Amino acid sequence: MRLMSFRKPRWVWQQPDWPALTFNAAQAGPVLAHAHRMQGRLEGKAQAIGLQSDVSVLQTLMEEETIATAAIEGQRLSPDAVRSSVMRRLGLSNAGPQDRHADGQVAVIDDAIRSFDQPLDHDRLWRWQSALFPGGTSGIRRIEVGRYRSHADPMQIVSGRPGKEVVHYEAPPSSQVFGQMTVFLAWFNQPTPRAGEAPAMDGVARAALAHLWFETIHPFEDGNGRIGRAIVDLAMAQHHQAPVRLYGLSRQLLAERNGYYEALNAAQRGSTDATAWVVWFAQQVALASEQSGRVVDTVLAKARFWTTPAAAALNERQRKVVQRLLDDGDGGFLGGLNAQKYIKLTGASKPTATRDLADLVAAGMLWTHGQGKALRYYLNMPGWPVSLPPSSLRSLPPEGAHPPLGRPGGRVGLPPNALPSGG
Repeated sequence: MRLMSFRKPRWVWQQPDWPALTFNAAQAGPVLAHAHRMQGRLEGKAQAIGLQSDVSVLQTLMEEETIATAAIEGQRLSPDAVRSSVMRRLGLSNAGPQDRHADGQVAVIDDAIRSFDQPLDHDRLWRWQSALFPGGTSGIRRIEVGRYRSHADPMQIVSGRPGKEVVHYEAPPSSQVFGQMTVFLAWFNQPTPRAGEAPAMDGVARAALAHLWFETIHPFEDGNGRIGRAIVDLAMAQHHQAPVRLYGLSRQLLAERNGYYEALNAAQRGSTDATAWVVWFAQQVALASEQSGRVVDTVLAKARFWTTPAAAALNERQRKVVQRLLDDGDGGFLGGLNAQKYIKLTGASKPTATRDLADLVAAGMLWTHGQGKALRYYLNMPGWPVSLPPSSLRSLPPEGAHPPLGRPGGRVGLPPNALPSGG
């Protein structure tokens, strides 16, 4: 008698029950509930202080999401180009540098969130992918743009040197892509259940499964990661039934980039039971909500910074430098601001720069560390940490003690409580 051999499926799409992705609600439930609580806290804070309509918050979050989703794929977008692109998209300004790649990424994110009530179809996905690759190239390589991949070669994710490549994942053949995407889109566009029908799937779990499903098909020659995260944006906006989201998942996924790839790869190698992936994804949503809460606090603190009497008295040079410090975020310039950097930014003479900086310290807007050529200036923003040498940290006075700013001896001039807290 001849024994028949059966090859064990290597990838989830080779499983006989694909694409019936499932998850264990009892196991994932507590983590999903926590994610919803974190979202609720953020939304409650936003509603209490009217942040839903605060353009500065929306602008900041959209800029960070745009930069992060590209950075996950190793693409560096100019922050200035992204900022001007977001401002144009929000109708705030038409000035600033333009970059077609930044414009395309911003357009995709904006369409996913703002047009959440529109169906997701093949054409919409094709237009998203076209926007990411103006000119039809990825780098200098020509790729298929505005359509699904059609090449006969396997679509693989590999790493390692030529001849010693490691295949991390292999997607379904190109000949299957259109059919598989048609099934995916039919699932994604299912209407919300009516009264008396089975309850809808948890919104966070739905976004998790949608991302896994799309990334598993890997329908495009390039851009799958960025489009897959835009699908998450769309799914979460649909979950909230609102075009505005105050948390961004791409920033969190960038921070956990290795874990993101590992969790996704594990789900693509396993069975159609995606419980572990849903749990990991929900944990990231909770962390993203917490991080966005801190971003909201920072944006509010920046706004309050400019309402102080000291801020109103600044000259144009000082305003330019202070705004740059605010834009650079926690800690300001790498290595701190000094007189030479001030001169370079403003074109002021050395005596003018020294006088401007001294006035900013006297007004309580900057604080200092070091002396002589090592004197550095930092923005007096409560809660913003600054990386200082270990020897300086050992010399810090007890909490609550506030020596005069610029005190001799190289000690740290702690920021006074002259400005309102961002909390």
